[in-house]
Amino acid sequence: MSFTDWDERCMALALREAMWAADRGEVPVGAVLSRGSDVLAHCGNAQIDLSDPTAHAEIRVLREAGVREGNYRLPETTLYVTLEPCTMCCGALVHARVSNIIFAAREPRAGAVVSSAAILDHPALNHTVAWQEGLLSDESAALLQNFFRERRVAHCLDKPLA
Repeated sequence: MSFTDWDERCMALALREAMWAADRGEVPVGAVLSRGSDVLAHCGNAQIDLSDPTAHAEIRVLREAGVREGNYRLPETTLYVTLEPCTMCCGALVHARVSNIIFAAREPRAGAVVSSAAILDHPALNHTVAWQEGLLSDESAALLQNFFRERRVAHCLDKPLA
């Protein structure tokens, strides 16, 4: 797989969004939506901040871009996201008519592109979203691993000693 300089720049921005999400105590996932060389939106996870179970980074960029574009359809766009999208986010990508997705790291439990399902490749869908994986995967995986490691350590420190 080959990625362009633009792809790398967009994924680096998504990774920064993921870092900012982690700083707020959110699971560190970031996303960027672009069309050509124009960034339409960039966001990180905000389920806790917004008290919204649907406030995944992917959904947030689709919402923001939809408002910016004045349309819920976002054709000829590419989504860059630091973690493989879940089923909900894959469905939203299809409904928004996103053309391409590039994700960094796989999500073995809830990832619905290749890990636990192949939603985007389902033949019954009325829109096809092309996908690639692996861009800045090591950096994304390390951010997620460190985030959860720190949470486990903090949780252990909060427990009273027996």
